Amino acid sequence: MSIFDTILEKLGIKKPAASAPTASPAASPAAASTPTFSKGTAYTPAGPAAIPVVDVMSKLDKMAGSDSGLDWKVSIVDMLKLLGMDSSLNARKELATELGCPANLMGGDYAKMNVWLHQTVLQKIADNGGNIPPTLLHK
Repeated sequence: MSIFDTILEKLGIKKPAASAPTASPAASPAAASTPTFSKGTAYTPAGPAAIPVVDVMSKLDKMAGSDSGLDWKVSIVDMLKLLGMDSSLNARKELATELGCPANLMGGDYAKMNVWLHQTVLQKIADNGGNIPPTLLHK
């Protein structure tokens, strides 16, 4: 599992992978994919499934508490610590590589990488159904 998938899972956005269902020998693949119609019935294709919104703000604020000193809203290190994940430089570099961080941000001044990584993780959480406020999604 990727580091970002682990973040989503810990936030309750992505559930652990379940085993793939096996096809029943009695079911014909052609029959399963062919819709049946009766006269006067309109076919409406199923649209993409809606992404349920997860209250990430409340979860992370509750984890942080009032006296933890961790501010997930501005720090990728603090966010990873709140989630009980490795926040070391090596782990952050691995996550940055996974998410496509530009090479010029990956060496020397890691503050720039951390800022990019924090903003990208928040955006991707929002893209997957997390309620990240627009004020935190500055690009």
